[in-house]
Amino acid sequence: MSARKQHEIWIEQCGAAETIKARYGLKAAFDYVVGEKLINFASAATQHPEFARKLPRFVSEVRRMFTPEEIRIHTERLEREQSEKAVDDSDEDELYGESPIAAAERIRQFTTLKELLTAPELGTS
Repeated sequence: MSARKQHEIWIEQCGAAETIKARYGLKAAFDYVVGEKLINFASAATQHPEFARKLPRFVSEVRRMFTPEEIRIHTERLEREQSEKAVDDSDEDELYGESPIAAAERIRQFTTLKELLTAPELGTS
C-alpha cells in the first residue's frame, strides 16, 4: 500500500472487524477494531495530519458497527483491562515496561476515544 493511502486503511480494518464479528463474536471484533486498530490510528493521528483528518470518520464507522450499549460495555471492559495491566506492569522491571509518560499518553488517548464513542451524538464544527 502506498504511503499516501495508509491513512485510509481504517476502511479495510472495519470490514475485517465485521468478518471477525461474524466468525468469532462481538468481543473479538471490538477488541480488534477499537482495542487495537482505532487506538493505533489515534496515536498515528497525533503525528500525521492525514490520519487526524480521517479519525472522525473512523470513529463514526465504529459507532455504526456497534450499539451504544455494546460500546459502553466493551470500552469499560477495555478500560478495566488497561488498569489491571498497568498494575501488573508496575510490578515488573521498568526496563521492559512502558514509560510512565507513554502510559499516561495511552490512557489519555483511550479516554478521549471512549468519550467520542459513547457521546450521545457527534457534532461538527
